[in-house]
Amino acid sequence: MARRYDSSTTTFSPEGRLHQVEYAIEAINNAGTCVGILAKDGIVMASERRITSGLLAPAKVSEKTYQLCPHASCNVAGLTADANILIDQARLRAGRYAYQYQEPIPVEQLVEYVCNYKQFYTQRGGLRPFGVAFLFAGYDEHHGFQLYQSDPSGNYSGWKATVIGANNQAGKSLLKTEYKTGEDDEGSIPDLQEALKLAVKVLNKTMDGTTAAAAAEKMELYTMTLEGEECKHHILNKEEAQLVIDAVEAEDASAGDS
Repeated sequence: MARRYDSSTTTFSPEGRLHQVEYAIEAINNAGTCVGILAKDGIVMASERRITSGLLAPAKVSEKTYQLCPHASCNVAGLTADANILIDQARLRAGRYAYQYQEPIPVEQLVEYVCNYKQFYTQRGGLRPFGVAFLFAGYDEHHGFQLYQSDPSGNYSGWKATVIGANNQAGKSLLKTEYKTGEDDEGSIPDLQEALKLAVKVLNKTMDGTTAAAAAEKMELYTMTLEGEECKHHILNKEEAQLVIDAVEAEDASAGDS
């Protein structure tokens, strides 16, 4: 029965499902894992780099993390070519808003614009959904640091910590036990260094068969912090990432000994 309805994004199946949108979401579940964590003093995003061949020249810029405007960035899981179209739209919208109103665009408004653009592609014949999910990280004066997740259907939601991509359920279950929300006397939410270590723990769990030596090559760690009134975007280099990975291994070793 499904085969009669899965060739069009505009036709509902008798069960009320849009199969092409579900297939796009499934494609993301096979993509490299991305983790987003809200910290006291910033936001951490970590992503899995999938190296398909040792003969490939190193990328000159990140293929997982993109800056949209001075106060917002995103992490990508899925088809990078599809993501480039949406990233260009987000940058254009942020630039036009800043030009028109002479102030930075609120983060959620930028996320909503991108998600509306994605939703348009699920409601027109001859188009296919964008095969990409995003983690958006941003800061504005209204709500401080914010973390959002969106999928190909055009839905988005705010999170304190979440995972998209391969093995995301395993990553989310770890975050549920390890992430302190600051509610119900669980303790305060983590600071930036604790969030970095937690992100590495999640990637260690979701990336199968990764040795410690190869971990720094396969992980990309990003932080957003506030310095004065400006956001600072920083992708950790290999040495900085290795220090975080070593700290996580030391904690695991001491926990195992005890």
